[in-house]
Amino acid sequence: MTETASSEAPVRPTLRDRLANNADGILEQIAREYGVSTFEAVEALPASHRVIVSGSEFERILSALTSWGSIVFIVHTQDIVLECEGPIPPGTFARGYFNLHGDSPIGGHIKAENCKSIAFVMRPFMGRESRSIQFFNGTGEAIFKIFVRRDAQRELIGEQVALFDTLKASFTG
Repeated sequence: MTETASSEAPVRPTLRDRLANNADGILEQIAREYGVSTFEAVEALPASHRVIVSGSEFERILSALTSWGSIVFIVHTQDIVLECEGPIPPGTFARGYFNLHGDSPIGGHIKAENCKSIAFVMRPFMGRESRSIQFFNGTGEAIFKIFVRRDAQRELIGEQVALFDTLKASFTG
């Protein structure tokens, strides 16, 4: 008798199971591997790793962020991961945009009405704890992300973690 190798490929875990077993990794890459939007990947995270609120909270959240000091602002597309560090300046609505102007390298004009969901994400990233607020459009892709900064030892800055947790808790009761 001869043994034949199994022609069956190993069964890939569901996205939810994959993230429950290991929530680390680049969410955009994980989403592509599973053929879903980045927002759907965030939704698949265990509940302990994310709180999702309506995009209608855009102005409230951005206004709160103006008191956090320097943060990491990220725009992640298929072609670039652009990171900018600085404070979130105050913003105002005009001409269909939420306009950020102030003494910061972070500035510009955001089509806030396109923000459909906002996720507070607490999960490991590259083996380290991370906290971010991610703003999603109607197609489920991130418009931009705000990350809590790290100190010289690559640990999250405690003051910002407390601000993040307080803001998140204001949406969860």
